Amino acid sequence: MQPNAQNTSPNLSRKALFVGSDVYREAAFGKHHPLSIIRVSGVVDLCTMLGWFEHEQFRESPRASIEQLQKFHNADYIGALIEADAKGSVEREVRERYRIGTMENPLFPGLYRRASTAVGGSILAAELAMDGRAVFHPSGGTHHGRADRASGFCYFNDPVFAILTFLEQGISRVLYVDLDAHHGDGVQDAFAQDSRVLTVSIHEEKRWPHSGLVEDRAAGGARNLPVPRNFNDNELDYLMDNAVLPLARDFRPEALVITCGADALEGDPLSHLALSNTGLWTAVEKLVQDCSRSVVLGGGGYNPWGVVRCWSGLWGRLSGYDIPAILPPEARAFLQSFECDLIDEDEVPGNWITHLADPWNDGPVRPEVSRLPELVLH
Repeated sequence: MQPNAQNTSPNLSRKALFVGSDVYREAAFGKHHPLSIIRVSGVVDLCTMLGWFEHEQFRESPRASIEQLQKFHNADYIGALIEADAKGSVEREVRERYRIGTMENPLFPGLYRRASTAVGGSILAAELAMDGRAVFHPSGGTHHGRADRASGFCYFNDPVFAILTFLEQGISRVLYVDLDAHHGDGVQDAFAQDSRVLTVSIHEEKRWPHSGLVEDRAAGGARNLPVPRNFNDNELDYLMDNAVLPLARDFRPEALVITCGADALEGDPLSHLALSNTGLWTAVEKLVQDCSRSVVLGGGGYNPWGVVRCWSGLWGRLSGYDIPAILPPEARAFLQSFECDLIDEDEVPGNWITHLADPWNDGPVRPEVSRLPELVLH
């Protein structure tokens, strides 16, 4: 059954906050990289057009210091990234060792500033969430980053720092839920030996990084739900109600971190899932309403219309604004201006321009999905 797209914010004790920065308006990744599209800056602009920022709801993201970064990342890797950014070039040995300057993780002007700002934003988001609120940091979600190297378009791993911040604040149990189309491998592996953290990932099976099999529980603190192509909203709702929420109730988290990649949406060029943004919003709300200290991050997403509409609407739902039935002319003109090398103009349906909320994507709960709760709960 389709939920009401006008649903208001979860029952939090304080108003939701948004963490962002103008650094995301600067060109990055190179012209032909999948992440060269408009993303977070478009979310800020669309939400501004809709009047969705009240006084002091938008918080400027700081940059993480080297000392902060070293709480997870190796000092030599951080130094190599700083040096490469300063020089504007990468030696072969550095590229091979740290995966910097590759087609996957290219070198571009301002790389270190951008990556360290994403980490600083997730640290700030967790600090702000300690007051008992949801904090949205859409430029976060770099969940593939490794302690000693870049991986999967991710130079640092900001979700790790959101979790570490909660733990440093005295939180004894943190739940991490990854709704990106790709397995949250970097976060799972970072906390594989830490009983204070449970990581749960719903992701497309047989897709890069080719990890996160259902039997993979790390050292006991991970649960993975790999799903088939064309994964629909009813199937996500089923897994939330029958697997993720029961896991959460059993774990009894005191804080929550969610990576909500928009690449799980139908129409994303780098995955084959079929969720609507309404389905993703509903899943996030089900988690947040039961945990007052919540950090919601972005993640993947390579369709600019999908990313900007999804994360804008998610901010609207978290902060209690009504989702408009039809977008106002200024917003429609803004969405009409988007471009993407991976999506042809004639492949852009009209509702991506005129509507913020997608219709709920009904479909059967297939056996390969319905079997997953029993496998992860027992």
